[in-house]
Amino acid sequence: MIMRTVRNQSRTTREDLVNDLKAAGTIVTKKIIGNTLRREGLKSCSALHARLKFANEHLNDSEDNWVKVLWSDETKMELFGIYSTRRVWRRRNAAYDPKNTIPTVKHYGNIMLWGCFSAKGTGQLHCIKGTIDGALYRQILGENLLPSARALKMVGRSFVFQQDNDPKHTSRFCKGYLTKESNGRSGAGFHQGSLCTLLLSTFHQS
Repeated sequence: MIMRTVRNQSRTTREDLVNDLKAAGTIVTKKIIGNTLRREGLKSCSALHARLKFANEHLNDSEDNWVKVLWSDETKMELFGIYSTRRVWRRRNAAYDPKNTIPTVKHYGNIMLWGCFSAKGTGQLHCIKGTIDGALYRQILGENLLPSARALKMVGRSFVFQQDNDPKHTSRFCKGYLTKESNGRSGAGFHQGSLCTLLLSTFHQS
């Protein structure tokens, strides 16, 4: 019953399953249901658990520790907001009245941006042209990472570059660049941390 319900309604919660089984005369716990689903190859929200674990582990970290961290990520910006169905109140035959339509542009009018920040402020903002992959991401880091660190006065001491576990972030192009930059300048080692499955690289700049 558990697997049949989940296959038909993938958004079913463990609590829903507990109540359904109870109504059918079977008493089980959420833990038993979770174990059953995992045995069948269904995953829980591991990313959420990883973030919570990361937060708990670093809850009491000092301000000095966080000042050393340079965070980065990419995001998509929509010119006219997120594209989705919009509904309006209108009269018959007024569907194409300009006030009832949303302006559009070719390719949806969005851009991809890379940026970084630390406790000291924001770093460079890079507009990404084309489809981003490991090679292009390595180029973006080469043009923006260390210049941002210098502008934020993080160069000259050890700092941590932190990003999420996106495949392009963990590609050989990215790893190779970060290893070269960290080892080639003063012998500091590149390593992968277990912090919320984030990729960490420590740079010591002279």
